[in-house]
Amino acid sequence: MRLLIVGSLDGQLSQATRMAMDGGARVAHASTLEIALATLRSGKGADLLLVDVMLDIPALIAGLEAERIHVPLVACGTETNAAAAVNAIRAGAKESIPLPPDAALIAAVISAVARESTDLLYRDPAMARVVKLANQIAGSDASVLITGESGTGKEVMAKYLHARSKRASRPFISINCAAIPEHLLESELFGHEKGAFTGAVARRIGKFEEADGGTLLLDEISEMDVRLQAKLLRALQERLIDRVGGNRPVKVDIRVLATSNRDLAVEAREGRFREDLLFRLNVVNLKLPPLRERPGDIIALADHFVARYSAANGLTQRVLSQPARDELLRAPWQGNVRELENTLHRAVLLSEGEVIEPEAIRMPDGSGLCEVAGAYDVAAQAARDAEAASRAFVGRTVADVERDLILDTLDHCLGNRTHAANILGISIRTLRNKLNQYSDEGLAVPGPGEHRGAPSQMPPRRYSAA
Repeated sequence: MRLLIVGSLDGQLSQATRMAMDGGARVAHASTLEIALATLRSGKGADLLLVDVMLDIPALIAGLEAERIHVPLVACGTETNAAAAVNAIRAGAKESIPLPPDAALIAAVISAVARESTDLLYRDPAMARVVKLANQIAGSDASVLITGESGTGKEVMAKYLHARSKRASRPFISINCAAIPEHLLESELFGHEKGAFTGAVARRIGKFEEADGGTLLLDEISEMDVRLQAKLLRALQERLIDRVGGNRPVKVDIRVLATSNRDLAVEAREGRFREDLLFRLNVVNLKLPPLRERPGDIIALADHFVARYSAANGLTQRVLSQPARDELLRAPWQGNVRELENTLHRAVLLSEGEVIEPEAIRMPDGSGLCEVAGAYDVAAQAARDAEAASRAFVGRTVADVERDLILDTLDHCLGNRTHAANILGISIRTLRNKLNQYSDEGLAVPGPGEHRGAPSQMPPRRYSAA
């Protein structure tokens, strides 16, 4: 991970730096807040800021937010700086740690924030086949599309590929395309020049340039707007990017990985994802199986999470009882590895002894993991139905959607104009004008007491707008 230490840390900078480097971090130093912001803008980047608590941390956080630079911040200070530490936490610092620095504490903070383990824990043959393919292509510069359900470990796989590539010593930069508003994503990816838009107070290097020489992960790329996909395609094809407000292209040398929990082939057929971009990204596809299809991994992962969270919470080592293991194997794991990890973290905290029984791994309301499978299915179906309903509007004109809404509502009200107008939130005059228009267009408009499913013997009516 990349650590940026800001300030003097009461003269204990060298000790904190050495401890961080011993923990595997790459460390840089900025003596002032201005230098820290300039460093981050320049593309050198950081995964964590360790900041002297006596500096103006609220101003630093405000500056980061104003320039949309997303990086966690931890304050450092002596016990006599308690008020400053409280203000830092209130301003948005993730944590405050005391000086002189403790090696174990700094290592724990770095580990908690970075979580950069590149080892994959697997036992199941289904996952072993995916890892074998990953090992075959890790050393190349080929673009890789990593697919799978939410929580299967797509980002972990991306880090695994980077760590085994010839770019391993260079930056690994990740950007979540679903977490950044559409109008900001272009600047996040490609950077911007000073004055390119309101708030662009200085040149800002984007993720493409920040990843130069290394690997760029486009997480949840299916959420990217189609218009921005065209610019991304050019960047991938030519390895040239244009900063927002810039007047000359910038050359970059990167390997691109992308993840998606959607079927991008389907997205492309339905016009929501560019087919040419899909071909460019999908040189190799690593499809991670859901946890329920790799049962051999469940217990191995569960034991790993129990050990991790026992140590993280300062508890004696917990172990899973056989009934608890059986319940884990029966669960549907709709949230995959992420859900399993959260379940075992809760179980470690709720266990009344060193042996974790089924009661500790059950849901907070007392229901067993298997009992909620039906609820997961219902929720998932509801989400799919809602998404299908919203996507049904894509590609249609506003007039078409309005017409169907009016006629369907009138049909629902068995032709009662007053009731339909109230539901639609429009005046009865507006409704009658619309119905006259639809009648003139040859559409069947139900009369009072009728619905479109019942044939009418009457000719189309016209309705007075008075």
